[in-house]
Amino acid sequence: MKYEVFISPEAETDLLAISSYIEDKDSRESADRIFNGLIKTSFGLEEFPERGHCPPELERIHVREYSEIHFKPFRIIYRISGHNVFIHAILDGRRNLQDTLFDRITRQI
Repeated sequence: MKYEVFISPEAETDLLAISSYIEDKDSRESADRIFNGLIKTSFGLEEFPERGHCPPELERIHVREYSEIHFKPFRIIYRISGHNVFIHAILDGRRNLQDTLFDRITRQI
């Protein structure tokens, strides 16, 4: 059964920021390759959303409704609800997830 994948505005902003950063630091071709890989990996969740695992930083604080998959070094954080997959963040795996999520939460307050 296919799931429908939705990318949140925040995750879309993450994706565009990653692409822009890579274009500035490397090349448009590299940025396009990473962008397309992240999109392909994200929409691959249509078929097998359960293949991800709970991010360890969230599991430690007993938040288990989110999963992640990787397109190295990036982490795609998502939640399954019914037959829908909601992508909430696309983050550089070399950054601290707890700090990034805290920054997001405090920006919304």
